[in-house]
Amino acid sequence: MKNSSNKFRGRNIKEYKKNSDFSYYSKNTNRSEKNDKFLNKYANNKKVENLSKNKESNTFSSFKRRNTKFKSNTEFSNKNSDIHQEFTNKRNFDDWIWGKHSVYETLSSDRAINRIWCTSEIFSSDKFYILLKDLKSKGVLIEEVSWNRLSQLTCGASHQGVALQLACSKTIPLEQLIYFSKHNCPNPIIVAFDGITDPHNVGAIIRSAEAFDCKGVIIPQRRSAGLTGTVAKVAAGALEHLHVSRVVNLNRALEELKKNGFLVVGLSGDGQISISNFQEKAPLVVVVGSEDKGISLLTQKKCDYILSIPLKGKTSSLNASVAAAISLYHLTGK
Repeated sequence: MKNSSNKFRGRNIKEYKKNSDFSYYSKNTNRSEKNDKFLNKYANNKKVENLSKNKESNTFSSFKRRNTKFKSNTEFSNKNSDIHQEFTNKRNFDDWIWGKHSVYETLSSDRAINRIWCTSEIFSSDKFYILLKDLKSKGVLIEEVSWNRLSQLTCGASHQGVALQLACSKTIPLEQLIYFSKHNCPNPIIVAFDGITDPHNVGAIIRSAEAFDCKGVIIPQRRSAGLTGTVAKVAAGALEHLHVSRVVNLNRALEELKKNGFLVVGLSGDGQISISNFQEKAPLVVVVGSEDKGISLLTQKKCDYILSIPLKGKTSSLNASVAAAISLYHLTGK
């Protein structure tokens, strides 16, 4: 009985061991499956987290890039605005007036005007047409321009379609200039400009003309610098003591002067008569041309004499203002 019970007990122990090993094995397999599932889930979660992080980093980097682009664009626009502001500051608008009401009041007054820019609508309007037409006949240069061109000229100001530039000195009609010059001197000299667009040359010639006791200056409406601030500065006060006439057409003005007893003398490097040999004593009109083109062919035909300044050096020409000063010195010393 003992042996049978021992056998039975041993068999039970073996079975228990087997069962326990099996259950342990099964428990372990279940655990491993659970661990695998957990690891898979963990790995998947990690992947999702990494993807989300990558997305965040990508969006952040792209946002950074956008910000840098935006920053560079704003910096560029700021630089442009600074340059534009610097340009407007450098440009002097002290003698400019724009806006309908301001310009209208200026045109209605007796202020000297150098130039007017307006759109075609303003020029043909009932309010401005008569005033502008009257000023144009007096030699004031009037230009019909587009709205955009006027905005460029005024650097984006609210111009309302019209702007003007004041002159530094008042002008008188040609008839008055002839009257004043002939009644104050038996042989007066008047200087006429033909195509001199440089304000420095115009100012220097006006200064020389007043210094040599010329009685007036004639400035054509087109192809000539007006009486701007630069001209007044270079003239050094000569405009306060010299009559200036602004004419619509220079050749018609020369014809009028010839009718009133003036001789028209042109200055040119190709002149056949040396200025030192010119002996005529009469009221004179001295025509000074531009440096590059000289006196125009049509104006040369209106001249009674073409004079030249003899040069002894290798330089073939002189500055327009220098040539005018030398000529006036010779002609006023006769």
